[in-house]
Amino acid sequence: MSKKLFSPSESTMTAFMNLVNARFKLQIQDYQALHTWSIEHLEDFWAMMVEYSNFHFHKPWQKVMQPGKEMYQTRWFTGAECNFAENLLKFRDERVAILSITEHRKPVEITYAQLYRKVAGLARALKEAGIKPGDRVAAYMPNIPETTITMLATTAIGAVFSSCSPDFGVKGVVDRFGQIEPKVLVTVNGYSYKGKPVPILDRITEIRTSIPSIETALMVDFIDEAVSETLFSSFYSEEDSLNFVQSTFQHPVYIMYSSGTTGLPKCMVQGPGVLLNHLKELLLHCDLRRDDTIFYFTTCGWMMWNWLTSSLATGARVVQFDGNPFYPRPSYLLDMAEENSITVFGTSAKYIDALEENSVKGGDKKLEKVRLVLSTGSPLSARSFNYVYRELKSSVQLSSIAGGTDLNGCFALGNPVLPVYESEAQCKGLGMAVKI
Repeated sequence: MSKKLFSPSESTMTAFMNLVNARFKLQIQDYQALHTWSIEHLEDFWAMMVEYSNFHFHKPWQKVMQPGKEMYQTRWFTGAECNFAENLLKFRDERVAILSITEHRKPVEITYAQLYRKVAGLARALKEAGIKPGDRVAAYMPNIPETTITMLATTAIGAVFSSCSPDFGVKGVVDRFGQIEPKVLVTVNGYSYKGKPVPILDRITEIRTSIPSIETALMVDFIDEAVSETLFSSFYSEEDSLNFVQSTFQHPVYIMYSSGTTGLPKCMVQGPGVLLNHLKELLLHCDLRRDDTIFYFTTCGWMMWNWLTSSLATGARVVQFDGNPFYPRPSYLLDMAEENSITVFGTSAKYIDALEENSVKGGDKKLEKVRLVLSTGSPLSARSFNYVYRELKSSVQLSSIAGGTDLNGCFALGNPVLPVYESEAQCKGLGMAVKI
């Protein structure tokens, strides 16, 4: 039998289970029974998630689920209208929404009120530039606030967002963005890696030549280098109000991509259901609350960027990092977690393995605020499980999670009401009829 490494406590998962019991007059006592209920009563489960997560519909649904002949033909929340960005911008106060940390510039904080005003301004500017619902906006960007602002402004007006990180070469970008024919490209003049600037202006020129659909290009002045396109910061000015375009629950929001190992990367079109599923994962499986600070080490070329960004809908503080995780020292991200009171720390199994190879140690006092460590990208080995509890923190919940770009979410997840066992994922996700 696997070794137990962590014992659970009550959480929002408990509260959700109690709510389900009260609403449907049930006596569910454990997670396995809750999971069984969630897959056997899909319509009730997802209706409860809408209520529990405070997902906002402007127009109510007629039917939660209308099954199709094939799985992909199923329609959700038919008759309803909502806006993806509006659900991410429910909070508009002075609490910090985004803390941006990069290798070469001072940390940047943006409050929820500031984020709303920036998104409102950019949304207006995009509309004035002729962007309509269904048009595509592509971001060739690092993990910085400007990327998030672009995504929110794009989806606020009913357009569709897609992203690649600036470490992609020209072919990788053109293979992806060339298929979706974006009207707008948002990019940077370069990025920093291991303390060295990496200019990409020559790539931008080639990308623009290769994708004739691009009518407008905006550039963030991110490194000490020339700017070859309209400055992102001068393209718009902040606004106090934003008219969110309402669409059906099937309306496209994101275009994601397969890896491209069997020919061109395959485009995957996703709608607001991505956010509702993320909220299930964040609120219940991660026990994320407004007072939390959440971080995931990711680029804008990985679905975990989209997942992390959905945390804005919970009102938590989101920490964005761009750069090499081992620069200027192997313990840098752990030091960042301590200095910024990060409570949910997300990374990859490869990163944890690299920490051990570099003999990095944390300690309960050093990582005092971290209560949840998430690992994905590949299975977490028994050695890595034991390394985390031995050298990083003995009282942390370590969750090895697994999912995919195709659903932009997880099949196997963490669970604050279940123990952690060496080499094991904690549970199957609610609403997911997973067989392993």
